[in-house]
Amino acid sequence: MATFHLVIASVGEKRFDGPAASVTFPGTDGELTVLAHHEPFVTTLKAGTITIRGGGDGAKDIPIEGGVLEVSGNRAVVLL
Repeated sequence: MATFHLVIASVGEKRFDGPAASVTFPGTDGELTVLAHHEPFVTTLKAGTITIRGGGDGAKDIPIEGGVLEVSGNRAVVLL
């Protein structure tokens, strides 16, 4: 399965930095899932859980209080 690079970071801390096959985010307009080679976009995130799948470690859940997601160039970056 194809992967993309995912970074989840807040000021002074990286909560995740590595490959992912799919990631589900709590978007302010509803849940959304990003796969490799997704079209570029920017959106806001609400409080909830980011679920990361693939990349070799199985599923990983990261709770968040909100943030901003940018997807471009087979990379996703979340700023919390």
